[in-house]
Amino acid sequence: MTILRSTRIAPVAFAAMLCAPALAFAQTTTAPTTTTRPSTATTAPAQTKDIQARVEQHITQLHAQLKITPQQEDEWKKFADVMRGNARDMEGVIEERTQQYPSMNALQNMQSYQKVAQTHADHLEKLTSAFETLYDALPQPQKQLADQVFKARIKAQPQHASSTSGHGRAE
Repeated sequence: MTILRSTRIAPVAFAAMLCAPALAFAQTTTAPTTTTRPSTATTAPAQTKDIQARVEQHITQLHAQLKITPQQEDEWKKFADVMRGNARDMEGVIEERTQQYPSMNALQNMQSYQKVAQTHADHLEKLTSAFETLYDALPQPQKQLADQVFKARIKAQPQHASSTSGHGRAE
């Protein structure tokens, strides 16, 4: 039987939340029979700080890669704020799942996974809308640069092409 390991969800969900397809964060693993699951008290705060740091690092990196000008800062700030808000919101959903996971039955596991996936979809919709406004404000050479940056990110993600086969189950 495979289970969705809650200790691995947050970092993967974070990466997916920023620019990967929705199914990329739904990885499953086989639970080891000889190890115990770390307590949520020690993993959730560390994951939260890690996610926040990664979001800020990603925002800084994208700002530089896209060569955002002072005239574009207002639209950039709106986009970056959506990224930050999405990360904070997802942290709450992941933390809730992590805390409830040990006592979940199969149906509750599936419902909890659905909530994570729906939250991700809602976040992606907000992020896309904010990025569309920014992208529309970019001159053509900068749009081409953005196209290259996002294509390179997708190609660099392991298992991107195979993420839909065998993953995404919450068994």
